[in-house]
Amino acid sequence: MLGGTEIRALAAELDLTPTKRWGQNFVVDANTVRRIVRTADVSGLDVVEVGPGLGSLTLGLTEVGARVAAVEIDQRLAELLPRTVARKQPEARLEVVHHDALTIEQLPFAPQAVVANLPYNVSVPVLIHLMERFDSIERVLVMVQAEVGHRLAAQPGSKTYGSPSAKVAWWGPWSLEGDVSRQIFWPVPNVDSVLVGFRRGPSMGSEALRKRTFRVIDGAFGQRRKMLRQALSGLYGSSAAATEVLERAGVDPTLRGEALSLPDFIRIAEAGEASAAERPGGEATDVAGSRPATQED
Repeated sequence: MLGGTEIRALAAELDLTPTKRWGQNFVVDANTVRRIVRTADVSGLDVVEVGPGLGSLTLGLTEVGARVAAVEIDQRLAELLPRTVARKQPEARLEVVHHDALTIEQLPFAPQAVVANLPYNVSVPVLIHLMERFDSIERVLVMVQAEVGHRLAAQPGSKTYGSPSAKVAWWGPWSLEGDVSRQIFWPVPNVDSVLVGFRRGPSMGSEALRKRTFRVIDGAFGQRRKMLRQALSGLYGSSAAATEVLERAGVDPTLRGEALSLPDFIRIAEAGEASAAERPGGEATDVAGSRPATQED
């Protein structure tokens, strides 16, 4: 395992100054690493790690026999990591992928789990992209900014519930798994961190239904201060049409997005599709200007 002295020595070897652009805050506490790995319960599994950095968490994962695909955007770190791991654990099963996790489409193997210290500025988009792209993922445990972790695990009606909360619930229930001191990082960030994770639940439906549901979620939270009949008017063509769809789904048109659970959004998506099929031409109206979830949603 790597300690603070070794982490700084490796950074000096690369003449590396951690950058905010890529969210580089390196874990320097071995006890925290082993706690994360123990909580993740991925011994012997195929794991994708995003942003391995200098290798602290990577070594914790390979130590318990996990086969790791480490996705690293920084070329210097991607080149150093195999040497660091080989020196510490010659038998480790590690494949480093130099790529941006936000756009990655292929990995050396189908991952069963995601375990990572995610860059704070892209953690939600990265998680959603990985879950959309790799349906082999059965469990996730990530360290993220506390505010983001609370959003991911939030329930309808809470102040932190939003688009990310509703979207990630598609794959299963998420829960907070513990706090992480900011002192275990180098450099020390100015925000607190938490561990948050999930185990895959029963299928919620087809990929086509997921995409329609996510468009409804984008519409509902794109104007979250507005009632659903207004917020979804862009999706269904008018406030009157949105009201018709909502009533068909059994959802009060005067509610706001934060009051709805994922099953509610699914029913709206299904009702919208059914209504579209009954109209001349039989085609659903797409969300105008729909977009992926951001940290601010």
